[in-house]
Amino acid sequence: MLLPSKRWKHFTAMALIGDGVMAVVCPRSDALAWERGPKSWRRLMRKLQDHPTLTRAIGAVQIIGGICWVLHHEEED
Repeated sequence: MLLPSKRWKHFTAMALIGDGVMAVVCPRSDALAWERGPKSWRRLMRKLQDHPTLTRAIGAVQIIGGICWVLHHEEED
């Protein structure tokens, strides 16, 4: 099942914002949730678990990016 472009944009923004909120609220658990994949990725996620302030900052950027994306695409519609 293919979703129209507008729905994919909406879903992507929700994922960015939601994951950003999780990173801000509970940074260690959020990094742990993403600890699957290639060795270099797992190593990065372990470092983020050890640096919750950095994880929170990345989460805040995700939230801002998701909101900006939504606002930008709202103007296009």
